[in-house]
Amino acid sequence: MKQTVDFFFDFVSPYSYLAYSQLDSLQADVSLRPIHVLSVMKMVGNTPTTVTCAAKGRYAGTDLARWARRYGVALKRPDMRAMNNAACARAVLAAPSSEAARQITSALFNACWRDGQTLTTSAEVLGVLEAAGIETASLADLIDAQETLERLEKNNQEAAERGVFGAPSFLLGVNLFFGNDRLDFVREHLAGV
Repeated sequence: MKQTVDFFFDFVSPYSYLAYSQLDSLQADVSLRPIHVLSVMKMVGNTPTTVTCAAKGRYAGTDLARWARRYGVALKRPDMRAMNNAACARAVLAAPSSEAARQITSALFNACWRDGQTLTTSAEVLGVLEAAGIETASLADLIDAQETLERLEKNNQEAAERGVFGAPSFLLGVNLFFGNDRLDFVREHLAGV
């Protein structure tokens, strides 16, 4: 039986996009756990230094390009400050199945980070999903529903309680691995190394 990896991620995080592109290489069942990373960071007292430190922000651009080359994925930045990452997360949470959640996550990460689209409204999120061939009628009723808002808040709270302080984060039981660059450690842990 495969182990489960809880993948806490945010669509505003380019490193979440990069990590997501590699999830199929993990020998595990991956549970998609979208969060609003700034809310989680606030809960735990973390600061988004890539945003607040200009030098680190410049470095991140170079670093992201290196990782994209390594993984063989396109990377084009959306306007991260204008992105409605919470609406993207809620679309995943409103999915009727884990397979649909995976399709939604792929479509939204590709739109945002492969194509550089800045999704600012729930309608734009649904438009991307519809263009990707994903059924959106039921999602349209749920993406902004109170129950979906509460599910996102519950994910944020659980992430903070389990020690998450940023995205992407991988949890295997109580074992936390933070960052796209920790995937090798995730693989080693899964292999019992």
